[in-house]
Amino acid sequence: MAVDFTAVSMLEKPDIADETIITGIQLNYGLTIHHLAFLPLGADVNTAVYRLHTPEDTLYFLKLRRGPFAEVSIILPRFLHDLGIEQIIAPLPTRAGQLWTAMEGYTAVLYPFIAGEDGYHVALPDRQWVAFGAALRRVHTAVLPPHILAHIRRETYPATFRTAVRGFLAQVNREEPFVDAIAAELAAFLRARQDEIEHLCRRADDLAHRLQVQPPELTICHADIHAGNLHITPDGAFFLVDWDEALLAPKERDLMSIGGGLMGGWRSAAEETAVFYQGYGAVPLNAAALAYYRYERIIQDIAAYCQELLLTAVGGEDRAQSLHYVKSNFAPNGTIAQAQAADAR
Repeated sequence: MAVDFTAVSMLEKPDIADETIITGIQLNYGLTIHHLAFLPLGADVNTAVYRLHTPEDTLYFLKLRRGPFAEVSIILPRFLHDLGIEQIIAPLPTRAGQLWTAMEGYTAVLYPFIAGEDGYHVALPDRQWVAFGAALRRVHTAVLPPHILAHIRRETYPATFRTAVRGFLAQVNREEPFVDAIAAELAAFLRARQDEIEHLCRRADDLAHRLQVQPPELTICHADIHAGNLHITPDGAFFLVDWDEALLAPKERDLMSIGGGLMGGWRSAAEETAVFYQGYGAVPLNAAALAYYRYERIIQDIAAYCQELLLTAVGGEDRAQSLHYVKSNFAPNGTIAQAQAADAR
């Protein structure tokens, strides 16, 4: 079936009328839309996605983002696509030549609709794993013009998420009960895993300090590579989507995902690594950076979902899915196990 190729969205329809969307697309893109369908997909409660149909049955994909957003997350993929990296989908310009527009409190970005499924639901064929490696190497070696380079965040190895996680651990150890059932279940889970979580934070602290003292070379990173951000078409082609976290960082920021338990579990870590580097090429890896990013990714997930589930009661059906995402990090051979394996090496 045709599904969201950005792999991030809210599960419940947002509070913007269909008629408002249709009118906005007509005014800003000059397209007549006779039907639209909200797609209840993904994990980001601030993003909604729609499939749009024209009278000629041409399909488009609309992404609505609530709240602030990084403009470079839209400009950068357009630039990389124009460099000839065909595995990146470029946003479509408005009639005024802009890559996004405002729409009733949302930022609207329009794309061609490409049918397919993400890498959690469909395995990437070997030949495309090789192509994935080659495409990511082209991203990492691309030279950005100053007007884009000046707006991309740079890695600083901050303790923000580690501090947040420690705060949430303190919160769940207080005696005040959580009324919300999902929050209560998360609190119990965190208490049961407290020693393990504290160890993750300590190791990330140590490795961050090492990288701050001896910083590796920075390159363009997607910074959120996982199976959900690989969009795979029925014929086996793929696209690397969702550039919201783009960052100037050591290449290990992206490469930590390969063999790190984030790519759908279709292959063992060794198999995944071997086929990917056939395309990426042989390069030396910074072991400290690789371990740090695997730990930090897990800590960021825990912090984000704790903020959503412990500090609010909003989200509806999204809440149970968010709890599942937290727990999945601790599964056998999951992300924590892979991070610890990298750390041991």
